[in-house]
Amino acid sequence: MNDDALRSIGELSRLTGLSVKTIRFWSDAGVVPPTDRTPAGYRLYGPDALARLGLVRTLRDLGIDLATVQRVLAREITVPEVAAAHAEALDVQIRTLRLRRSVLRAVAGRGSTPQEMELMHKLAHLSGQERRNLIEEFVESVFGGLDVGPEFPEMMRDAVPDLPDDASPEQIEAWTELAELVQDAEFRAGLRAAAADQARVRTEGGEPDPAAARETAALLQERTARARAAGIEPESAAAGPVADELVAAYAGLAGRSDGPEFRAWLLARLESSHVAEYERYWQLLAVINGQPAPAATAPAVRWLAAALRAHPRSR
Repeated sequence: MNDDALRSIGELSRLTGLSVKTIRFWSDAGVVPPTDRTPAGYRLYGPDALARLGLVRTLRDLGIDLATVQRVLAREITVPEVAAAHAEALDVQIRTLRLRRSVLRAVAGRGSTPQEMELMHKLAHLSGQERRNLIEEFVESVFGGLDVGPEFPEMMRDAVPDLPDDASPEQIEAWTELAELVQDAEFRAGLRAAAADQARVRTEGGEPDPAAARETAALLQERTARARAAGIEPESAAAGPVADELVAAYAGLAGRSDGPEFRAWLLARLESSHVAEYERYWQLLAVINGQPAPAATAPAVRWLAAALRAHPRSR
């Protein structure tokens, strides 16, 4: 067949595999206009129709709308520009679909109610800035106006949950729980009371050396873990030497001497400063950000507090 010959819509359909209906629709839209018509009014298409139909089909298969296809064919916009813009749009759609999939899997896994599913969906779709705003408002509400040291609130603000685009159901669940936790009035009140007590102690006794404080915290974890592994109950006589060593470390940190008064003071600090949900906050944050979970301090604090109640004096 002569390549310059005009073709009917039926011939184009046979050559391209496209339906007559589709070609007619694209023709009506102006993306593949007819070159001429027969005396009876039937459309005839020129030699470039096959190439145009091939390009239109490819672009439509990629999800490009007809208006953009028309601009490409009219050379108002290039194919690479269209491809780049559409790829970016697809990236957004893919992220959204992945997030929806994770929410649905999380809902299915935990047997959520319709209300919980709606909340999870809403929280999962918060933007990064909205998540940051939520944490900043929480930090200001809890620590605002308290002298707990400039680095602590800053550390809290920097520890923002960074929910990935392809978040797992576990990360979605963790973010939902964290978002609910930081908005819980009882949690906020308990944490602010602990922070206020810390600020008061800081004002009265000065700021302990950070390195020494970390060493003492590590000693607490190590000694109490060893005692618990050995089956030493904090109320037992065998717990006395462990408590004595830990109290001595805390007394040195505070610049004070061991004795009943200091032990009562230390017990009050442990009881007032330890908010169980605060530890949960950091555990959830680690899950969301894909980081190793921090070591749990609650068992160590509980063991030493019980030992102080049972051994108010050194041996």
